[in-house]
Amino acid sequence: MKALLFICHGTRLKKGRIEAEEFVKLCMSQVDVSIKEICFLELAEPSITKGFEACIQKGATSISVIPVFLLSANHIKTDIPKKLHHLKNQYPGIEVIYGRPFGVHEAIPHLLWEKIMNSAVNLKKNTHILLVGRGSSDQDVKRDLEKIASNVQKHYGIPSIQACFLTGSEPSVEEALWSNRYLHDQIIIVPYLLFSGLLINGMKLTINRYQQLSETSVTLCETLGYHPILKEVLLTRINETLETKRYAFS
Repeated sequence: MKALLFICHGTRLKKGRIEAEEFVKLCMSQVDVSIKEICFLELAEPSITKGFEACIQKGATSISVIPVFLLSANHIKTDIPKKLHHLKNQYPGIEVIYGRPFGVHEAIPHLLWEKIMNSAVNLKKNTHILLVGRGSSDQDVKRDLEKIASNVQKHYGIPSIQACFLTGSEPSVEEALWSNRYLHDQIIIVPYLLFSGLLINGMKLTINRYQQLSETSVTLCETLGYHPILKEVLLTRINETLETKRYAFS
């Protein structure tokens, strides 16, 4: 019997955890698989182990694992596979198929443009947009976010857009803000994050410090959240994982 196990990142903030669960449940309701569980990599419960074992207790013999993550960083390449290998060894009779994160998807630029348009500011000729990712030491994350920024620019003719990061990669948000201090009258920050969390709070503090010393207008857009485009991207990843064994653990 097939099962779907959704792995979210996790956060200490209850609001962020609830947002993640509600978003995944919305997608789960549109998938015809009888066993569906949600778990978290860290900072929240249930853990991956508990989610995996819940699938087995309900009769699963094949578990398709869906990482609800934006980009392929170390969590996707190392942390989750390590945990799944351990569980596979514990339950050798269970087939485990590992799906893909959202990644560089052609629909994402339209979502980001909508966030920019909903920021309640009028774009100027010298507006600069910062697309802010979580960041990672994995260079694929930097490459992918820069590719997404480039796709937004191509689709909508934005004159100036830059990928930057909260941690682990350069440039940081702070570096990007100060390096553009005298170049632009307006900066719009688009967080490339799924849900609310401590990272957003830290970003707000950075913006407040910057605006105390600069006359440049800075606007912070909302996180990606429950958007229908993200739902469709996740449903695409679910269906491709159910239909293929390219990512199966042997």
